Amino acid sequence: ATYCQFFSHIRNIFAGTNEAKIQGLTASNFSFNVKVGQCDECDGSGHIKFEMPFLSNVYNECPKCEGKRFNEKSLKILYRDKNIDQVLNMNVSEAMEFFQNHRKIHKTLETLHNVGLGYLKLGQPSTTLSGGEAQRIKLSRELSKIKKGKILYILDEPTTGLHFRDIKLLLQSVTHLVNNGHSVIIIEHNLDVVKCADYVIDLGPEGGRKGGKLVAK
Repeated sequence: ATYCQFFSHIRNIFAGTNEAKIQGLTASNFSFNVKVGQCDECDGSGHIKFEMPFLSNVYNECPKCEGKRFNEKSLKILYRDKNIDQVLNMNVSEAMEFFQNHRKIHKTLETLHNVGLGYLKLGQPSTTLSGGEAQRIKLSRELSKIKKGKILYILDEPTTGLHFRDIKLLLQSVTHLVNNGHSVIIIEHNLDVVKCADYVIDLGPEGGRKGGKLVAK
């Protein structure tokens, strides 16, 4: 939600509720990166670090916020019967319905869904994303913008881990870029993607030092 730039809109929605206004809460109270919103036990990380001599550090769930990262005051504010932690634990598909009346948020969520990321949670840490997921998130950001001119996009195996139905959604997004005058180069082994290409270059015959030669085009 932060990378796709709609978390700030969500915080503003919570800050705009009557209960938040009565208590004098602002959008900052709904951020776990700011002191007024984060749990004071774990500083908004959701876990407590224990340093072990001669061993790797051990991380346990914060006993105060139970991994929610927010303080109790922020968690008590509800929007449509859900607090900020429950909203961040929604996946993209669920959030599309929840925020259907908020045009900016819904548009970004719809774009994420269209590149096969409907299963990702809004508050999922970026460090837990696979390479293919990270690329598709970046692709969704590009699709949500109005781009003029001709842009070259390069994707490295964006279908990794995708169900075939989600691959179809990804291909529709790539086709949308091409239809708008842009060019897309994809390094890919998935035949469903390869068959849709206007031009195919096969390098090999194997990988590493045994590769790099033009096999077919």
